[in-house]
Amino acid sequence: MSTILLPDRMLIGDSLSTDHAVALDGGRIAALIPKREIGDRPVERLSGTLCPGFVDLQVNGGGGHMISGTSTPETLSQIGAAHARLGATTILPTLITDTPDATRALIRAACRTPGLEGLHLEGPHLDPRRAGAHDPALIRPMSDEDLERYIDAKRALKTLKITVAPASATVDQVSRLTQSGVLIALGHADCRYDVARAYHEAGASIATHLFNAMSQMGSREPGLVGAALDLPIYAGLIADGIHVHPASARMALATSDRIFLVTDAMAVSGAAVDHFWLQGRRILRRNDRLTLEDGTLAGADLTMAQAVRNLITWGTCPVRALNMATRLPAELISRADLGRIASGLPANFALLDADWALSSVWKNGLRL
Repeated sequence: MSTILLPDRMLIGDSLSTDHAVALDGGRIAALIPKREIGDRPVERLSGTLCPGFVDLQVNGGGGHMISGTSTPETLSQIGAAHARLGATTILPTLITDTPDATRALIRAACRTPGLEGLHLEGPHLDPRRAGAHDPALIRPMSDEDLERYIDAKRALKTLKITVAPASATVDQVSRLTQSGVLIALGHADCRYDVARAYHEAGASIATHLFNAMSQMGSREPGLVGAALDLPIYAGLIADGIHVHPASARMALATSDRIFLVTDAMAVSGAAVDHFWLQGRRILRRNDRLTLEDGTLAGADLTMAQAVRNLITWGTCPVRALNMATRLPAELISRADLGRIASGLPANFALLDADWALSSVWKNGLRL
């Protein structure tokens, strides 16, 4: 017998409906039911706004674990479970710049992890001038061996996203990877607008964490920020109020309709810890901020529900904020079955209360 959920509001397409319930059956959405057609069937009333489970394409860790070359299928599953409890029912585990051996090992582990959406390799082919918290000693140009490894990995993974910088990857390499189905993002890059445009024309379709670790926009040189806002490029946004000022976020949203939310989450997500270690360096958790001991930002202490709430507080329409965490990133990875509430799709939901705080999560029809 199917379960019928009746929330105060439900995100359906580009509107918050107050007139629908959703029936679940076998881990999937059986139907959307207008209130007037429910009749005497039992329902579970929900206080708040029901939206699709969040889709987070930049997750460096969670549940006390960091993504690394030592991650096992069990570790990756534990990180996924930690983020599911926080509302992100689909994630892309993200490996920041590391050694070739670590990259190879993580790809092998990912290919053996049941239910994993894929991987995001944020480096090592970046620009050391925009390293951020990445170890500059590990940044290196993409080799032919790297290229073939990534093409092989994409054959085994549903989604493979790679962040590169023009300083360490060629236009031809980007073109070949794109033709093989790899999603190419530009990030940690100190490039000019015209260079970014050339890489976009070769297939790069994403900008990694807009505004952060990239050439900024000026009056005579728009840089990568300007390219991300001017060209038809998707751009991830860390909406914690630390990585990006609310005013900058508002201006970006007024310019582009392809901005989606990411958390850039680290090991502390879903874990009560005040520090962790990243490649031998201590990362401190203080005042909702993660930093190296020298103060350099090192990922974010942020959940997707908090990012949605922040955007709404900064003046973004709730429907748009929710879609930036659900439908838009799902669209980017070509997953029409995610990020939406519609008949036949997986029953993945997040329930947000009147203050837009997370109150419940369902994955494959099961309440977590």
